[in-house]
Amino acid sequence: MIRALSHPVYRRLFVAQVVALAGTGLATVALGLLAYDLAGPRAGAVLGTALAIKMVAYVVVAPLAAAVVARLPRRRVLVGADVLRCAVAAALPFVGAVWQVYLLIFVLQAASATFTPTFQSVIPDVLPDEDDYTAALSLSRLAYDLESVLSPVLAAALLLVVPFTSLFAGTSVGFAASALLVLTVTIPRTGSAGVPDSSDASGTAAGDDETGEDGPFAARVRRGASVLVRTPALRPVLALNLAVAAAGAFVIVQSVVIVRDTFGQGDGTVALVLAANGAGSMLGAFALPRLLRRVDERRVMLTGAALLTGATALVPLALRVADPRAGLVAIGALWVVVGLGWAAAETPVGRLIRRSVPGRDLPAAFAGQFSLSHACWLVTYPVAGWLGAVGLARAALVLAVVAAGASVAAAALWPRTTGTVAARRPAERTEVTTR
Repeated sequence: MIRALSHPVYRRLFVAQVVALAGTGLATVALGLLAYDLAGPRAGAVLGTALAIKMVAYVVVAPLAAAVVARLPRRRVLVGADVLRCAVAAALPFVGAVWQVYLLIFVLQAASATFTPTFQSVIPDVLPDEDDYTAALSLSRLAYDLESVLSPVLAAALLLVVPFTSLFAGTSVGFAASALLVLTVTIPRTGSAGVPDSSDASGTAAGDDETGEDGPFAARVRRGASVLVRTPALRPVLALNLAVAAAGAFVIVQSVVIVRDTFGQGDGTVALVLAANGAGSMLGAFALPRLLRRVDERRVMLTGAALLTGATALVPLALRVADPRAGLVAIGALWVVVGLGWAAAETPVGRLIRRSVPGRDLPAAFAGQFSLSHACWLVTYPVAGWLGAVGLARAALVLAVVAAGASVAAAALWPRTTGTVAARRPAERTEVTTR
């Protein structure tokens, strides 16, 4: 992973991602405190609605934004999204009503739904080497895990000396720093850094009657999802998105209930249990670059799906442990396995998209993946919550069945010809195209 950071452009982009995620982590903590300040005992309902709004923004806005900004320079898009996020974060401390929180959260997440897929589409052009790009994917995964683990700690330290509204200032600083770092780099045009482009002379993917940047707006909105569905190598990803969301939603939604109600422990233990999930994911991110040099993505990703499915299915047994400490150790161990499987199933997706999609369609493809993957979370979040209210063990088993079904579907959909070790030569990577 260190080799990828030796590239100056990628190094600055990675630092931009890290500081933006750090700001996002501070905003997550501050938003919970703001919700309690505005709604008191109804803070949970406010946060739940805000989370749903976040998912809706991700699902709806990502393909729309990809179509709107298709003709714009990607650096301008990234900076514009950061500036908008900076302004929204700066405005949050001044809201006086819950509806204003909802509105600003939608705008903030809409900007993120524009920034993230565009950022993801830039990295393959900055790092044309397959091993470097794999390392970048793992570094990105680590950045997200560190955000979920370290940002709450940083927020807790800051709250000792400043009011919670000041955390939003830290969020604004993070987005502003990200924008400044992006301004210091030159971003190549789409597909210009050696990424295989299987388009014909007109720039249209072989066998695809839709156009890319130059097509009608409605066609450009559908472009990303269409590419994913029409590309055999990417259809398994759609199923794996559901497997990851099923297990991940249970972890995120029900950890606090398991710790507080089932085992009678405090808030600090909730953070430790969630950190166990992040630790498992980080372990997977560290191992993947070396593993993917020897093992093909199919085996790695399906094994990851099997791990998170099996761990979720074992939750009812852990919930039956009588001793609270032993029960929490068991849950923590299962969360580590879920995190490990999560990283293994999700991190290599960028490699498959990069290899399978014409260069000019990368922004649309990443936007489609961003939107469709979050659509799975939009479904599994409420399912995990509603079923958990009936019974935690039942909820875990249902979501494990969903993850298992999705994993089996992914295995059935996976073309055997794409399952070669990733270290093949660039010329060999053009074999899988949209059709």
